[in-house]
Amino acid sequence: MSYTKFTKLHQQSNLLILGNVWDAHSAKIAASAGFQALGTSSHAIANSLGYADGEQIPVNELLFVVERIVKSVKTPVSVDFESGYSDNPFEVAKYVTQLSEMGVVGINLEDGKVVKSGRKLGKTGILTEKIEAIKSSTKNIFINARIDTFTTKHENALEETIKRAKIYEEAGADGLFVPLAESKTDIEKIVNSTRLPLNLFLTDKLAKPAVLAELGVKRLSHGAKIYEYLVAQNTKLFHDFLANPKLPK
Repeated sequence: MSYTKFTKLHQQSNLLILGNVWDAHSAKIAASAGFQALGTSSHAIANSLGYADGEQIPVNELLFVVERIVKSVKTPVSVDFESGYSDNPFEVAKYVTQLSEMGVVGINLEDGKVVKSGRKLGKTGILTEKIEAIKSSTKNIFINARIDTFTTKHENALEETIKRAKIYEEAGADGLFVPLAESKTDIEKIVNSTRLPLNLFLTDKLAKPAVLAELGVKRLSHGAKIYEYLVAQNTKLFHDFLANPKLPK
């Protein structure tokens, strides 16, 4: 699916619910379930290959997994590219060009960064330069600018989110991703502050999809949540099997 068609999925009245995947097998399962689009989970991919989250996985290994995912399905794939795996905007743009050539139609690109297992909010100028560099070299990629004001517990999270949203919109972002924005009031104010489609992260505190759609939210993702659930189930199965070897039913 092209960048244009993927963009249109963010303009429909119904919420675009992404199937977050981590390998070709999970991508095939999600595609067969009927998701309109898939999004990779950087956390899940890293963990599945033995790395911690936060750009610890080498880029070439990430690109290999992404290519296998894209080749395994016809469903459009967007990639969680964290903060770009480089502080150099042109290096980030080079990586994104590679993703585009693989058939990836979108990326998440964030203004936060994991530092010593804690997330730190970065300066707007850094992400702005990356967005501009990508758009100057790769036109057909949907950039979902992730704003980490709520995840880093900024003291004025809502106001800072709206401020950053305007900056990233002017830089050429196609969408906004604001994880952990949860209250209806905050969500409505963010939606009304920008022309860009808003992507939220599923939490127990978030309103139901139908309500989110009424508020103007266009996209919902769940990151590594399904992967983490399956890992927990797998852990229990292995412990149970060692104690009492028998095939699970």
